[in-house]
Amino acid sequence: MAVLTLDRISKSFGNFSAVRELSFDIQPGQIYGLLGPNGAGKTTTIRMIMDIIMPDEGQIRIFDQPNSMKILSRVGYLPEERGLYQKMKIHDVLKFFGELKGMNKAKLSEEIPRWLETFELTDWRNKKVESLSRGMQQKLQFIATILHRPSLIILDEPFTGLDPINTALVKDVILELQAEGATIIFSTHLMEQVEKLCDSICLINKGRRVLHGELRDIKSRYGRDRIQMEYSGNSDFLKTTGLVDQLDDYGNYVEIRLASDANPQDLLKAVSSEADIFRFEIVEPSLNEIFIEVVKKEGGEPVGGGHV
Repeated sequence: MAVLTLDRISKSFGNFSAVRELSFDIQPGQIYGLLGPNGAGKTTTIRMIMDIIMPDEGQIRIFDQPNSMKILSRVGYLPEERGLYQKMKIHDVLKFFGELKGMNKAKLSEEIPRWLETFELTDWRNKKVESLSRGMQQKLQFIATILHRPSLIILDEPFTGLDPINTALVKDVILELQAEGATIIFSTHLMEQVEKLCDSICLINKGRRVLHGELRDIKSRYGRDRIQMEYSGNSDFLKTTGLVDQLDDYGNYVEIRLASDANPQDLLKAVSSEADIFRFEIVEPSLNEIFIEVVKKEGGEPVGGGHV
């Protein structure tokens, strides 16, 4: 049984079609990436899942049941636009959100101290939210999302405002929750995080699904015609070999897409005579490359803008 099923849902705002006949399902225990450029329809889709807005057409089922307040009590939602009460104390904010999800006093007394300690916020428990830095508020919002141990967790840009240490901490907690049986929807622009965390993805553009499936299968379909190379010297010679279709040069490091009839060994011979090579690796395309290629193929820049 799928944890979440979207069956041909559509949503328009006036003459603007934000989501068009979007379908996918998410299986128990998955970390699922909901991806797309700005204006693609990700936030609108999430708001329909959370019953904040209603689809014009189609059906949404959570745990094989229609949306309802009872069903949504088993869901944790971290919105991109944060919703903390700035004048409340941290402990009181968490108590308030926990009670909204049906947690009793004993459970709150157990879970709140545990998560405050995990995220190094214990010394701040009696401080007002407005006194926290942006990153600390992000950690607090994340705790409020998972405090009631939801079965389905929806995270919209969960790493916003976090430094590398706290990014790693949130990542570890996401994996811990998955190991405990939670299903997680993960929406972000950080393709590197998606590539490391997600089992399956759905890429939408202009409100439509344009790529969908297990991440491993998707990457394998795009072949192994990419080269990552670290070097010393001038990379201008790469443009004249006839072996390179595309390149993205960072200076001393370059990502190369081979021409359709090119052989990696021929390229290695060509570059060895022009530069000092420290690393030359044949790799699958990154999810970021696939993302850019698919979106451009589907019509370049998305229609609209903002958080649609």
